[in-house]
Amino acid sequence: MDQDNAGEIRQELCKYARKIVENGLVVGPGGNISARAGDKMYLSPSGFALEEIEPEQWIEVDIPTGQVTDSGLRPSSEVLMHLYGYRQKPDIGAMVHTHPPNCIAFTLIERELPIMFPDQAALVGRTAYIPYLIPTTDLLADAVAAKVGETSSILLGNHGLVTTGRNLREAYYRTQVVEESAKIYLSARAAGTPVPLTDREVADIAALESEDYRIQLLQKMK
Repeated sequence: MDQDNAGEIRQELCKYARKIVENGLVVGPGGNISARAGDKMYLSPSGFALEEIEPEQWIEVDIPTGQVTDSGLRPSSEVLMHLYGYRQKPDIGAMVHTHPPNCIAFTLIERELPIMFPDQAALVGRTAYIPYLIPTTDLLADAVAAKVGETSSILLGNHGLVTTGRNLREAYYRTQVVEESAKIYLSARAAGTPVPLTDREVADIAALESEDYRIQLLQKMK
């Protein structure tokens, strides 16, 4: 692997790790994120708060074999979830696993997150749901891998959220949008009956040239 490329990925991981913490999407040493470069992924180390991780501390893991290819720190305990996700869908460039409070609250009372506003329709689309499974297990990793080909966002019951993207920017923005969607749903339900967009309205948003341009730009930019 080109070392300049690896160094750039490590810097990007630090950047979005800080954004995740600053926006309250995890607390303490919770959550884990990764980015892919060819047959390698770079994953947060176990036991670290995301904002504390230095560029050289992201763990390089060989995706085909699962072997840690640099020495020192242990990879996140959710390493299998990331590995299985990349193996299942090779065009994934990044995975973001967080514990957003509104997403967790939503899973305590609901399963299907409706599509309610244009940004949600354009940037995320349908969000999948997985009932509670013990974290860090191959059961959870298998369940996530089974969903990554269907959707870019997965709610984990009583646990949190997983988003994917072609790059860290896209995966991170999807995390923000799903958390905002859960917040809007909970607020609307407290006041009355939420009214989601219809399938036709969602399709109309997806067909907008302006939305197509914005999504293409998001996939290219860091």
